[in-house]
Amino acid sequence: MRDTAACFDARCGRCPRLVAYRNESKYRYPEYFSAPVPAFGADDPQLLIVGLAPGLHGANRTGRPFTGDHAGILLYDTLHALGLGSRSQSLAADDPLRLSGVRITNAVKCVPPENKPTPAESRNCLAFLDAELKALGNVRAVLALGRIAHDAVLAAVGAKRAAFVFAHGAEHQLPDGRWLVDSYHCSRYNTQTRRLTPEMFRSVMQRAATHAGLSPDRT
Repeated sequence: MRDTAACFDARCGRCPRLVAYRNESKYRYPEYFSAPVPAFGADDPQLLIVGLAPGLHGANRTGRPFTGDHAGILLYDTLHALGLGSRSQSLAADDPLRLSGVRITNAVKCVPPENKPTPAESRNCLAFLDAELKALGNVRAVLALGRIAHDAVLAAVGAKRAAFVFAHGAEHQLPDGRWLVDSYHCSRYNTQTRRLTPEMFRSVMQRAATHAGLSPDRT
């Protein structure tokens, strides 16, 4: 992995609303991380998973994407089942979980109110995602968790949304040759309503890992 200084800013202040919200979070919950959340996983991955943003009581609390969050239950369990994670749970940023060939990041690095970043806030974070994709030269596939992540990946690589329509299970070859695979976000709402089942998520994760050349366990 090349120099990633442009991929993340631990003191980013580009979005006043998000800065105010994370500061409020730090005041209300002094033990929380309450700062921009860095990516987690392999330093030189073949598969990059892009989520939406830290959850207030998830990654904003722990400082690791999807850790301590309901959405992380399905994500990390699926990675473990496919042989891409050393443990089936991620409970804290200092637990011994390791990912194999996989890195997880978010389209928006700071927790947004009601889990809804504004379009301007999403745009403000694009430079970080763009830099990360450029720095991760061995990434062969990107798994986008939800439409916002899908749109952010397209914007970061300069691709037109009209040419790459979001749909669960859709597979797009990007202009740079990498694959973009779409999934519904593994949020509590989607899993509890069965819009996204464990079987659906495992299938789409397998496809993304296969495009990445990871040959996941299919048992």
